[in-house]
Amino acid sequence: TGHRPDSGSELRGAVFYVFWKNDRAEIFLHTSGETLSKHGYRKIPGKAPMLEGLAAATIMATKWDRKSPFINPMCGSGTIAIEAVLLATNRKPGLFRTNYSFMHFIGYDQEVYRKELEIIRQQVTEVPDLIVTASDISEDAIEIAKANAGSAGVKDLIRFKQCDFADTFIHEDRPGVIYFNPEYGERLGDISELELTYARIGDFMKKKCRGYTGYVFTGNLELAKKIGLKASRRIEFYTARLDCRLFEYELYGGTRREVKQ
Repeated sequence: TGHRPDSGSELRGAVFYVFWKNDRAEIFLHTSGETLSKHGYRKIPGKAPMLEGLAAATIMATKWDRKSPFINPMCGSGTIAIEAVLLATNRKPGLFRTNYSFMHFIGYDQEVYRKELEIIRQQVTEVPDLIVTASDISEDAIEIAKANAGSAGVKDLIRFKQCDFADTFIHEDRPGVIYFNPEYGERLGDISELELTYARIGDFMKKKCRGYTGYVFTGNLELAKKIGLKASRRIEFYTARLDCRLFEYELYGGTRREVKQ
């Protein structure tokens, strides 16, 4: 066109990728633009947040039936609790996206897109008596989580509580899932302090969460040993290049012998 193209990192318009080596170039047209792993509701990321798509994937890997209580202590920016509600109520991630690369293509039909968007809006279902709890010791984290939940339209479906994770209310009459995503020293947290935190997480689940299924997502397998409970499953995930695990713990009622991993 006689003008230098914009080759910056902005993904708001039509997006092309060019792979150029020696005398050969390949051009790819990207239909989504911004990665679909970002679901579009998180306005305030908080500290070292989990990618929305990864959070949803880990929840889908649990045994949660999307009806029983889902408890998320140490919730941070609220991503896990929000994704739990989105899954339970069948709110598709596309509900929150307002811009895709394909919208800037010649021939884009806005009416077709509007009809498809209305279809997924009609698929939203309400779950009576759904209990999703998000707690964090940080007041700022709770406010950020509330703001993000508001952007996702699910703020009223999450019970927020500012407290130490050990003070999170557990619904003993309705066992469900308790999910931790603690710091693991890659970007946040002092290792010696985290060792104590992981030990406290294990103690809390063992004593206060009987009948639940517990999950801990971490990228530090050495810290995971400090939980002090025998994992029934270890599900592998990657966040960027970091090898992570989602540990599953069957928290049976009654007394149970503590077993080191």
